[in-house]
Amino acid sequence: MKILDHLEEWLITFLMGAATLIIFLSVMHRYLSGYDIPGLQDWLLSLNFGWAQELCIIMFVWMAKFGAAYGVRTGIHVGVDVLINRMSGRLRAKFVVLGLLAGALFTGIVGTLGAHFVWENGFHYALYTALGWDLVDVPEGPTTPDLEWPTWIVYSAIPLGSTLMCFRFLQVAVSFMRTGELPHHDHGHVDGIEEEPVADQVSAFQMEDNLHPHDLTYRKRHPEETSGNAVDKGGKSS
Repeated sequence: MKILDHLEEWLITFLMGAATLIIFLSVMHRYLSGYDIPGLQDWLLSLNFGWAQELCIIMFVWMAKFGAAYGVRTGIHVGVDVLINRMSGRLRAKFVVLGLLAGALFTGIVGTLGAHFVWENGFHYALYTALGWDLVDVPEGPTTPDLEWPTWIVYSAIPLGSTLMCFRFLQVAVSFMRTGELPHHDHGHVDGIEEEPVADQVSAFQMEDNLHPHDLTYRKRHPEETSGNAVDKGGKSS
């Protein structure tokens, strides 16, 4: 289960790093090929990077599908829960579970239909060929324009990502029914950086002159104005 918990993170990290590297090499190849450098230009022109754009598009599609599953697990998807949060505890819990199960049902249906589409799009031909079965009336399926990969490989992101997303919805639902808590992602937190504890009952502003708010560092930034005890217009010392 620990490996599965970090599956999306590892896959997204690999795809993002690989796509970034491929795009960088493709741009550098296109840029340097324009320089008339003996030997180097001929070697660069002999390289074919026409497949780079198509491969990066495929990688981003896979990142989006598995990133959606990651969002369910970590609670980073945007949700309109103003009305639900105003409900009582038990009623709110029922609607939360209903929403999670609805998400699992929807992604499960998408995953099932996607698997059927991938099967009919050439996966059954590849499977029958690998097993040595009869291929009568079994279409091979189309291929991508540049890479000439079977398209069922590209479209496999739909059933795999949606099925994993369905599993994450069920996982969050079970966890919520046990603990009553939903996964929450703090967008202001950066992993690896420890946050300093904030003292309770500390106001970010103080009404030092009872008219204009000044932050707590005002005295430090303007010692010439705050030296000694300030006296207000009424004669009372602050």
